[in-house]
Amino acid sequence: MEPRRLLLESFEAAVAAADPLRVLPGRLPPPPPGRTLVVGAGKAAASMALAVERAWPAHAPLEGLVVTRYAHGLPTARVRVVEAGHPVPDEAGAAAAAEILARAAALGPDDLLLALVSGGGSSLLSLPVAPVPMADLKSVTRQLLASGAPIQEMNVVRKHLSRIQGGRLAQATAARVCAMVISDVAGDDVSAIASGPCAPDPSTHADALQVLARRGVQPPASVAGHLARGVRGEVPETPKPGDPLFARVEHRLVATAHRSLEAAASVFERAGVRAVILGDTVTGEARDVAQVMAALVREIRGHGAPFAAPVALVSGGECTVTLRGRGRGGRCAEFLLALLETLGPQPGVSAIAADTDGIDGVESNAGALMGPDSHARAAARGLDPRARLDDNDAWGFFAGLDDLVVTGPTRTNVNDYRAILIA
Repeated sequence: MEPRRLLLESFEAAVAAADPLRVLPGRLPPPPPGRTLVVGAGKAAASMALAVERAWPAHAPLEGLVVTRYAHGLPTARVRVVEAGHPVPDEAGAAAAAEILARAAALGPDDLLLALVSGGGSSLLSLPVAPVPMADLKSVTRQLLASGAPIQEMNVVRKHLSRIQGGRLAQATAARVCAMVISDVAGDDVSAIASGPCAPDPSTHADALQVLARRGVQPPASVAGHLARGVRGEVPETPKPGDPLFARVEHRLVATAHRSLEAAASVFERAGVRAVILGDTVTGEARDVAQVMAALVREIRGHGAPFAAPVALVSGGECTVTLRGRGRGGRCAEFLLALLETLGPQPGVSAIAADTDGIDGVESNAGALMGPDSHARAAARGLDPRARLDDNDAWGFFAGLDDLVVTGPTRTNVNDYRAILIA
């Protein structure tokens, strides 16, 4: 099979393995004696809600509200879908989160709170604590995004500025809680996915202040003051591991990055190409990860070790990008451009890097492709890989080569997908 087509098919298999309409129905709990309230947030929230509606017994009560990213909604009958801002939160998300919290608080012990949790929920389910206005939460979020902070660090801050995250949703209800989770974080830590609205939070207000200091974020006075009061014990902490309230909370992982990597690997194997899964926790600055991958490619091409070609190097995780320039491009495209620039012209080497949610950063593409002829085509079109990389303009580079991968919203999210095919 032609390398470009093979790479695209592997990505499609990775996304399909995390499709809520395929993976969620068989994992649902039975209806409770009382009511079932469906709530949720994330890029997969609408498709998860639709999957619940299709699988739920027609005679059993079902209602609810989920919030997803703009343009990620779907028509549903029993669960209302609200669209809101991502990656920077907005007032629509805050209003939806407030309604979710109030409706969860009205449930009793015979009821079920069915929480649909997926990546992107941290922004979409933003309900800032009373002293922090939405404008100040937006400011902190933008600074953290620009700093290159990994998602785990960002979520430590978010949990301690939120009335609903960091286990507070579960704390607010007397109902049994079943959280259906699609993981977009390395290690599948449920306390980090969507900032863990139903999970115990091991982090503290002091940890949040340390993240801001380490990343050079200048917090507005309302944020700094709230976190400082938390350190002094004047503001309650998030519920911690061991809290008795979590005895009535269950988390079910219904899709993970590793399962998607396994599905992608099977595409290569069927095509007669050995697939090596390097892991679903490959993280770090996109350029640094690209340099490590480039070194591995050179070793394979030059010495047939540690793997002999043909081979596909498959990995997942979430890289970060520290903004230095003014160009366009997400972390997947930046990784791929850094790989291309570091490798130089390499016969027989093709690659794809794309986000399984269909959105790389804030652009309309999922990611991009590169091939053995990418350098030659770039030179013919006057595209300088180094200059574009220095300007964080990976989107512009691959758009100029017609090598963007465009899927539209996939309505799921198990993080980034990368595959390097060495012929």
